[in-house]
Amino acid sequence: MDPATIGLLGMALMLLLIFIHVPIGVAMGISGVLTFGLIRGSFGPALSLFGTETVSKVASLELAVVPLFLLMGAFATFGGLSADLYRIAYAFIGHVRGGLAIATIGGCAGFGAICGSSIATATTMTRVALPEMMNRNYSERLSTGSIAAGGTLGMLIPPSIILVLYGVLTEQFVKTLFVAALIPAILAVGLHIVTIIILVRRNPALAPEGDVLPWSEGWKALRNGWAAVLLMIVVTGGIYAGIFSVNESAAVGAFLAFLIAVLRRRLSLKGFWAALRDTAATTSMIYLMIIGASIFTYSVTLSGLPEIIVSGIRDTGLPGIWVVILLMVMYLILGAIFDTISSMVITIPFVFPLILGYGYDPIWWGILTVMVIEIGMITPPIGMNVFVMKAMLPDTKLGTIYAGVGPFILADVIRLAILIAFPALSLALVDLWDLPR
Repeated sequence: MDPATIGLLGMALMLLLIFIHVPIGVAMGISGVLTFGLIRGSFGPALSLFGTETVSKVASLELAVVPLFLLMGAFATFGGLSADLYRIAYAFIGHVRGGLAIATIGGCAGFGAICGSSIATATTMTRVALPEMMNRNYSERLSTGSIAAGGTLGMLIPPSIILVLYGVLTEQFVKTLFVAALIPAILAVGLHIVTIIILVRRNPALAPEGDVLPWSEGWKALRNGWAAVLLMIVVTGGIYAGIFSVNESAAVGAFLAFLIAVLRRRLSLKGFWAALRDTAATTSMIYLMIIGASIFTYSVTLSGLPEIIVSGIRDTGLPGIWVVILLMVMYLILGAIFDTISSMVITIPFVFPLILGYGYDPIWWGILTVMVIEIGMITPPIGMNVFVMKAMLPDTKLGTIYAGVGPFILADVIRLAILIAFPALSLALVDLWDLPR
């Protein structure tokens, strides 16, 4: 068989293994080794990939930020920082109609800047924000929808773990990706807030007006939540100001989050070990997927399959913008079926060369990829954020949550269209700061 045919068979084997619930990292590793071995006619060098790729990824300085950011998010959760951010937002805008839902979006954005995880943000804000909205007679549809949609912001707002992984897999600078994500993240928050305002104006019964709090209450919330604000400023501001590298920022952030949780006496010895255990488990899962993806990418590249796909699509004469749109639809479907990391690592060996072949900027494409997978987190028929919320809210109908996220999905699609039409929105700050690409 020619190498391209072997590459196709390797991809089919990978999908089959995933279908029978073999862990994705393992499925990609096995498929990659078998593909490489068949192409080279020897499985000795193929098996050595397990060793070389594992050492390469474990020794990667860019990947080292993953456990540190995860640990920072775990300590921040124990320290109650998400509740602080929510209270600050509520103190200033909670009195307007729909203000609690808007505060939820603000709290999700703030916690996303600390945590970097979509599911963790949605889970935490379900505990913090939902009872407040229900106690004030907010519609269950609006309440659950704003939390599920707001939770997706944790994936895009730096420091984002999935942006780190995209940078490692495609050999792009992580700091450049973080800077490129700033304007799209602000646009995402703005469109979510506009969506809430439109919904409550069309149907005031969704959210009653609240009591106007004196400014003193707002400043009190700021004083009580100073630690959360400080952590956000140190972690994100330190990166953008050039004070810290991404790795240093992650280390400082993890230490500060730990210190805050300890000083607040919210981190017991049992909680400390739980944070370490959860971080180790998630880190192991991510590293396994990255190692498997690296092996699979290596073998697929050797087969020449990406070049054949790129040439085949370009020979059809299909304009590049239509290729981008079709890929966006594909990622929406994958994001609704797989978790975010899986959707990305499975497709990068084929999609990334295609995008480069059409001359598109890899930084811009990275932001689009994260955004569209993020939308998949709340898209039927699965939507990971929706199912996580449903597990936490057994008395809430799944249809209610999906009805709630519908308007936010529309807002996200509009945001996606804006950034496809105007790539400069993603690249303006990168060019302004003259960052490496």
